[in-house]
Amino acid sequence: MSEKVESLSESEAASADDRLYRMRHSAAHIMAQAVVEMFPETKLAIGPPIDTGFYYDFQLPRPITPDDLERVEARMREVVAADVEFHESRALKDEARRTFADQPFKLELIEGFEGDDVGLCRHDDFLDLCAGRHVGRSGEVGAFKLMSIAGAYWRGDEHNPMLTRIYGALYSTQEQLDAYLHHLEEARLRDHRRLGRELSLFAFADDVGPGIPLLLPKGEAIKHVWEEFIRDLQTSYGYQHVWTGHIVKEQLYAKSGHLEAYEDVMFPPMADEDESFRLKPMNCPSHMTLYNTGFHSYRDLPLRYAEFATLYRYEKSGQLNGLTRVRALTQDDCHIFCTPDQIESEFARALGLVRETLSVFGINDYRVRLSLRGEDDGGKYIGSVEQWNQATAALRAAMQASDVDYFSALGEAAIYGPKADFIAKDVLGRDWQISTIQVDFVQPSRLGCEYVAEDGTRKTPVVLHRAVTGSFERFLALLIEHYNGAFPVWLAPVQVVLIPIADRHAEFAEAVALRLRAYKLRVTVDSRSEKMNPKIRDAQMQKIPYMLVVGDREIEADAVNVRLRSGEQLGALPVDELRSRLVDEVAART
Repeated sequence: MSEKVESLSESEAASADDRLYRMRHSAAHIMAQAVVEMFPETKLAIGPPIDTGFYYDFQLPRPITPDDLERVEARMREVVAADVEFHESRALKDEARRTFADQPFKLELIEGFEGDDVGLCRHDDFLDLCAGRHVGRSGEVGAFKLMSIAGAYWRGDEHNPMLTRIYGALYSTQEQLDAYLHHLEEARLRDHRRLGRELSLFAFADDVGPGIPLLLPKGEAIKHVWEEFIRDLQTSYGYQHVWTGHIVKEQLYAKSGHLEAYEDVMFPPMADEDESFRLKPMNCPSHMTLYNTGFHSYRDLPLRYAEFATLYRYEKSGQLNGLTRVRALTQDDCHIFCTPDQIESEFARALGLVRETLSVFGINDYRVRLSLRGEDDGGKYIGSVEQWNQATAALRAAMQASDVDYFSALGEAAIYGPKADFIAKDVLGRDWQISTIQVDFVQPSRLGCEYVAEDGTRKTPVVLHRAVTGSFERFLALLIEHYNGAFPVWLAPVQVVLIPIADRHAEFAEAVALRLRAYKLRVTVDSRSEKMNPKIRDAQMQKIPYMLVVGDREIEADAVNVRLRSGEQLGALPVDELRSRLVDEVAART
């Protein structure tokens, strides 16, 4: 019985998904109709359903405005209310070419289709090229709202024309749409780009360049705490920290295979006489070169090199997005040189480190993805099939030995081997890829890494690539949005602000700040000539965990009046008692 119920549930879910797909697909056609009616010169591109609704790409005679968007949506509602029928049909390609003779993007699509005929869909007076799957009538479309306007290159190629993309949200019911819109508003309020400005954490500047984040003092304070914590934890796990600079000879990346497979995201070469150098986009070839500077026996392995390195990747300007997609990023990177027999134990060690780190940052909801090699579409992967099979089998065995629940994904592997990727879910239910553990049989062989085995022969070590939090920049974006800017005390860039009630109390406030700073607490004094309440309000807006108000009574008692950013008031506490509380809270990293 349970199997039948489960099958029925899966069938119902599939049916609901198909119905929602048809609604969204049909709404895209209705939107295209409304746009063409408003701008008869419009050139139509494509209009697919997406996870939250639909979009359509247009080449328009002029830029579209928010007022235009309202008119398009109003016309769409008229078509929905008219409850017109959707008719799907087939036409020979020659007929379709005549029908869409003034639509260049449609003509290009027709040429790309296999077979002698193409699909069409008509509703009302609007005809479009289409593969099918629509609702029966426009009145079945569901609850929708036009959301935004964006630019998009035709077929995603920056050498093609730039089109106007209009996004719409669509759900089966108004309640579901309202819940989605509420979710979007919450995401907007938590947006790390907005909070980063308001909390003075980071900035971008045209004079420096796009995709290169600049950390303000508060942002750098978080980075320092992040690095110090992970550095100490890695040391306790037996990792050694190294440094390998910012630029590398291009020849090294040719040997490692990165130049062949990764050149499109490398910055252009810099010439020095007969040599070419590259800004470093990854650490692994440098760490393997460092390994090769010494002689290694099997007794030396495993050898674990860790580095907090700034890397440079030439992401396309259209793909840059706050801190989540940048051109200069800092990784808590590590490469573990080991024998094949040590893969399972080293994976377990790295897994323990990752789990402990994420737990401390309050990130406990995550999945593990086994990222596997997919079809090689033109040099995406390097190394032999045998090396890949060895690495994949070893990683599967290591994950099973550590009792890791995981799901598999083809085509998500690194260029040199499979990986275990940690996909964290934040408080809004969004997925972020952060930690990773990768198995590499390819690069150490290409770069000549060797060790002397117990039998006296020379063998090639296996390398595990490991990042605990991925890039600091993306991780900071996650933390800002996860905590809504209200960092836990141990991580907060400013942990305490002292607020003197009057100018005569400023000297005592500064003295208390010095006493707290002696215990490595991050403390500021708000000595502005503002009244107390505006200072408290500003501290709450800056999400500072502790606000300490001092006046005559506090000076007399060597105390501070404690308020929390939550609005809770703890009242007067002796300075030494508060200091102990803060030190314990920071040490516990709660």
